[in-house]
Formats: sequence, C-alpha cells, structure tokens
Amino acid sequence: MNSRITAALFALLLAAPAALLARADAPAQVAVAPTPDQSTTTRLVYGLLSDSRYAYRPRPADDAMSEDIFRRYLEALDGNKQYFTAADIQRFEPYRLQLDDAVRGGDPSPAFAMFSVYRQRVVERVAYAQKLLQEGNFDFSGNERWEYDRQNAPWAADGAELDALWRKSVMNDWLRLKLAGKEPEEIRRTLEKRYAQLARSVDQLKSEDVFSIFLNAYTASIDPHTNYLNPRTAENFNQAMSLSLEGIGAQLQRQDDVVVVREIIPGGPAALDGTLKAGDRIVGVGQGKSGPVEDVIGWRIDDVVAKIRGAKGTQVRLEYIPAEDGLDGEHRTVTLTRARVQLSEQAAKSKLYNIPAQDGLPARKIGVIELPTFYQDFEGRRRNGSDYTSATRDVANLLARFREEGVDGVVLDLRNNGGGSLDEAVQLTGLFIDRGPVVQVRESGGRVTVNSDNKPGVAWDGPLAVLVNRASASASEIFAGAMQDYGRALIIGETTFGKGTVQNLVDLDRWPASEGPRFGHVKLTIAQFFRIEGGSTQHKGVVPDIAYPLSVDANEFGESTYDNALPWTRIAAVPHERYGNFQPLLPRLQAMHARRIADDLEFQWWSEDVARYREEAAKKYLSLNEAERRAERERQEKQRKERQAIRKEKGLELDPLAEDFDDGLTASERDVVKDAEREKAAEKRPDPLQREAAAILANAIGLLEQDRPLTAQVLPLTASAVRWAR
Repeated sequence: MNSRITAALFALLLAAPAALLARADAPAQVAVAPTPDQSTTTRLVYGLLSDSRYAYRPRPADDAMSEDIFRRYLEALDGNKQYFTAADIQRFEPYRLQLDDAVRGGDPSPAFAMFSVYRQRVVERVAYAQKLLQEGNFDFSGNERWEYDRQNAPWAADGAELDALWRKSVMNDWLRLKLAGKEPEEIRRTLEKRYAQLARSVDQLKSEDVFSIFLNAYTASIDPHTNYLNPRTAENFNQAMSLSLEGIGAQLQRQDDVVVVREIIPGGPAALDGTLKAGDRIVGVGQGKSGPVEDVIGWRIDDVVAKIRGAKGTQVRLEYIPAEDGLDGEHRTVTLTRARVQLSEQAAKSKLYNIPAQDGLPARKIGVIELPTFYQDFEGRRRNGSDYTSATRDVANLLARFREEGVDGVVLDLRNNGGGSLDEAVQLTGLFIDRGPVVQVRESGGRVTVNSDNKPGVAWDGPLAVLVNRASASASEIFAGAMQDYGRALIIGETTFGKGTVQNLVDLDRWPASEGPRFGHVKLTIAQFFRIEGGSTQHKGVVPDIAYPLSVDANEFGESTYDNALPWTRIAAVPHERYGNFQPLLPRLQAMHARRIADDLEFQWWSEDVARYREEAAKKYLSLNEAERRAERERQEKQRKERQAIRKEKGLELDPLAEDFDDGLTASERDVVKDAEREKAAEKRPDPLQREAAAILANAIGLLEQDRPLTAQVLPLTASAVRWAR
C-alpha cells in the first residue's frame, strides 16, 4: 500500500478496493476492538493457513510469524517511513510478539491501536505541510534533493527529522507545478486541497478497512500470493474474472467530494439511455421508482458504487449535475434499469500487421491477439456450461477470423498479463496442440496431477509466437512454458515474472453457514505448478527464445523480490510430443532482428527511454534545484518534438501523446474527461515491440520456406513452413 493513500480511479464495473474515502461530513470511527464477525473471520483464516492442510505451505502462528506480521503491517501503514518515528516503533514494541496470539485468538486489537497512532501522525504531517504552504518560503537554487524511496531507511528519530523530510516532499510537489507553468497562488490552492484530501482519506477509513490491512499482513506472512478479501472485495474479484456485472455501465472517479462519470461503457444501460455523459457529477442515488434519494456528496466511491449496482432488471435513480454546469448547477434526475454489462476493455482483442519484404523474404500478414488476462465467468459456467465468458472462447473466435482473412502467422501478446484461471490456460493451450499434457500440479501432500488438453484438433496449426515481458505471470507462464516445451511457438520478449504457484478462492461463509456474505474469502496457495519438462517457473520464469532489452531487473520486480516466495525446484518430466525445435533457426532470426531494430527508430527510442528510466530510478532521488529540473524538462520536451518531427518526415505513425508533458497534478486533480481521452490515446501509441514480434515471426516463416532441410530439422513432424502443428 502506498503511504499516501489517494483517491484513485474506480470503475463502476470493476473492483473497488476497501481503503477509500468515507463521507466527508460523517467520518467513520475506527473501533478499538474487533467486531464479533471480525473475530470469527480471524479465527477462520487462522484455521485455514496455520492449523489445517488446506494451505500448500502452512505456517505455525508463533513468535517468528508475529514479528513478520508486525513488520508487514507497519509496511502497509507507512512503507516509506514518512509518518512514524523511532519512538512510535518503540511504543509498538510490546506488540511485536503478540500478533500471533491476536490471530489465533481472534482479537486483532493491537492493529487498531497502532492504526490510531498512524492516523494521528498523518494529521500532524498534513498540518505541517499546510503550514509550509502558507509560508511559501522555498529556495530552489541550492543542491538539496528529495530522497523519495525510504523503504530501507531507518525510522526518523523524531518529529524534527520528519519535518525535514516533509519539507523536501512539499518542495518537490511545488516545483513540479511551477515547472508546469502554474502561478504561486494556484500552486498553493492545489496542494492545500491535495494534502487536506490525504488527511481526510485516512481519517475516514472504516474499521473493516483496518481489519483487512492487518489480516493481509498475516496472510502475506504465509506466502506472497495468499490474500484476504472482504465480502465487497471478493465480489469485485469475481466480477473482474467474469468480465461482467449487473449495473448501469458507467466508469466513475472521485474528484474532491463528488463522484464524476469518467466514461460511459458502450452497450450498457447508461449508454442506451443517452442521458448521462462523461463529466457529469452524481450527487444522489435512489432505489427503484420511488425510493428516497440519498445525498452521496463526500461518500467513499465504493459506497456509491454499491448503491448504484444491483440486480438485473431493477431500477436506480441518479441525481446529477451536468458537466457543463458548475457545482452549484441545477440538479437533474435520470432513472436507469440495471442490466448485465460486459467489461469488453479487458477482453481479447486483435490487430493486423503487414510486414514488408526483407532480405529477399516476401511480405507477410501477421495477426496479433492481445490478451490482458485469463478470464472466465466461473458462476456462468456453473449455470450454463455451453455459454459463459471465457478467454479461450474469445481467442478461438479471433483465430477463426484470422483464418478467413488469410493471415500467415499469429502473435499472442501476453505482456502485462498477470494470469487468472488455470483452466483457461490449459484450454488456451489446447487451441494450438492436438491433445496432450499442459502443466503439472503438485499439491501440499506431494501428489502430482497432470492437467491436459483432451480435445482433439487445433484451432490454429500455423506459425505462432508468444510475446511476454516481466509482468507476464502465472497462467501466462503456464501457457508460454507449454508452447516452448512443445516447440509450438517462438517465445519473444523478456523473462517472465516467475510465479509458479496455484491459488484457490475459499468462501469463509461456508463454515458458519451464514445466510449472506459476512466473512469474506481467502485466496490461498494450494499447489505449485511445473512445466511438462519438469522444471518450475518459480523465480526463474519463462526465458524467451528471442530476448528484448530488459525494462526492469529481476531484483526490482518479480517473484524473486519476495522474501518468502517458494524456492525453485524440479520434478519428473511427463512424456509429450514435440512439434518443433527452433534452436537451429534462432541465430539467423537474431541476426535479422538485430539489423532491423538498428534501423527501427521507434524501437531504438524505446530502448533509449528504458535505459534512461532505469538510470534515473536507480538514483532514488530527485533534485530540488529548479535550473537542473527545468533543463531536464526542456530536454524531454525537445526530444519529444524532435521525434514527432522525424515521424512526420518519414511518414511514420504519429505519437498521440507527443505533446503530453508533466502537469504536476494527480489523477484526481485533472479534468476527468480529458484524462480519459488521454488514456484512450495512449492505447494508440506506436508499439515497436509488438510490431517487431510480428516481424520476427514473418522472418521465421520466410526462412523456413526458403530452406527445406532447415524446415525438416526445425519442424520434423510437419516439415512445413506454414504448418507448425498437426
């Protein structure tokens, strides 16, 4: 959790995290003791993770775990060490060895006591920041710098040391706005509002928020991917996995004390009605045709979302102020009938690349499928096994379209795909192989099962590549690993995340047999998966056949950064068919790739930007010298303009964000409509990595067509340059 809890974008259609803003006019009071339900929940989670065989690696609740929980809870509250002092930590010292007893006994009272101090420290820090703004006495001509990464720093000795840290933080905020062209009074107003919002957001956290933070400190001490989800979060998780929910189809964002419509989702009730539009402010919500309208100004956004969501076919009345009117504008009302809304933004999408002839090889048409997540509507599948949302089904439909369009090869883009359904990973693999094992799963007792594709035939037997990066994880690694083990696809990009564990969602309400959702869910690690060749992706990930420059190091991001992640290991391989062996082809592909990217301006610019970003990030500080910062900003602006001019000169695709410079604002401070438009524009930016993956696959097809002996060596089962599977 970021130490500065800010109001972020929350989709009416997606998950709404718990730690958000409550009513400004009625601050939630965090209890000093857990509720009966929270006590029951704590004992249930303890039973799952420390006193049962459900967990893959159960851990006893002892003093060693207590210290771990203590550390993780402090990190969740103040991970950047901006609020607590060393004296506060000493004050908490008696709790260090008591938190295991708190979990076992269902009494997380120490967590509430620690949070009470944290909330007071936030008030003090914000008061100091506001005082600095009133004085406005900042000198940006010296050699000071803001050390923004304090995770490994010692706790501040006292309030005076925190004052020094916060003065530099406020200076950086002020300098960013000044460099963006803002005048002093405008800067002061913006930052006063920003810091007041920070204090209000923490002051208005509810008891269940604090409880969830603490319980997740416990679950994280078991392993990095075991989590507690309260009832609302669990509901949002299921909706995100199914890519659908029952609501009105509007994406919302909190701005100041008002919830604003960020985007109207095509096909939803709001879009079909046509009354609401982006920028409109929702100030009241009523149920049905005649239910009273509740004033929701200042409410937490997840509370507003909960009021607007509801069963399909029911009605909700929204009181709103049109975007073009001020906050004092006339209130209007619209009645909408809720319906099932599909979250198409996260569904599989396709595009085509026409790769020009190169080195005597003919031009090719390559289809690309972007898959953001391995989604599946679990509940829909239980209700109707023949009609439910599925990543595999969507990809199969896109492959059918590609066959009709006569593409020569397909690239499956799994960059930033953090995983999802294990079943979908197995089924997706089945689209490209004709039956066989996909992944091995070892349970806590040591029993190993093999998950296989048992459906004969393939949806695509042609050339295939898989594009991955460091953020490709879990189900993405299962699929990419299987494609590599079968010799079915070229793997291109970066070494993947390295998450080789399987999680299951356990409903805590099943044991007390409650009538409604009360206790939440636990997403716990139940098994470890292994590639069919026997190795685990844990820590090591999937290593690409053709590697791109690293955008992030393994010691900065990935499974290897977790201090309690499972180690890498190996089990026996399982027999499987091998369609191909790309090793004889790789040197020639590498050579062509190197020559091409040397002349590819977008790829070179991306490489330069990554290298510079990593260089700056490694410093972990920002200069507070205005001349130095202004010179860097001007360099960046000049570079963007020069690159855009070169694009125009050479007839390249223009960057829609070429004029997008740092405005010094946070997301909640920007114009909602313009910010949403910018987000959409970002999706249309040139993607040299994807285009290059398509070019590599096109080269592979061409080289194999030209060299029959090489084809027989690389693809012995088909001996065909255009059929890579049978």
